[in-house]
Amino acid sequence: MSAIRAGLRDANPAVREGCCRLLDHLVDTDSMGELVAMAGDPDARVRIAAFHALACDRCKGDTCAPGPDRVLEPALHHLAAGPDPHVRAMAVELVGTFACSDARAAAALGESQANDPSPAVRKKAGWYAPGGPIHARRQRGPATSAHHPE
Repeated sequence: MSAIRAGLRDANPAVREGCCRLLDHLVDTDSMGELVAMAGDPDARVRIAAFHALACDRCKGDTCAPGPDRVLEPALHHLAAGPDPHVRAMAVELVGTFACSDARAAAALGESQANDPSPAVRKKAGWYAPGGPIHARRQRGPATSAHHPE
C-alpha cells in the first residue's frame, strides 16, 4: 500500500492513474484522503480513475466508502465546471451516490441532465437524478451496480 500511495505522487500521469485504479480495489481508510485529493489531479485520466474509485460500490463495498463531507464538494465542482466530459460523467456517479440523501446532489444531477453540453453526460445524469432508474433502485435498497441502470 505504501508503494501505491507513493505512486499517486509520481510525475507520470499513467502511474498516478494506475495507482488510483489499484486503490479502487484495495483502498483502506489510510488511503482515502490521498484518493480524494486525486480528484484535483491535472490529468483527466487520473481524475476519472479517482472518481470511479470513490464512487464504485461494486469494487469495494461499504468497508471504507467516503462520506459526502469528504467527496461531494469536489464531485459537484467537476460536475458543474469540469472541462472534460469523461470526468463529468464519472463525477455523475459519485454525486449520484448521495442523490437520495443530499438535496445539493439531486439538484446538481438535475442541472447536469438538463444543461450539460455532452449528450452522454446528460443521459448518465438522468439515470442518477431523482426519477431516474439508478436513483429509484437506490431508494429501494443497495445498488447492484454503480455503472449502468440495467
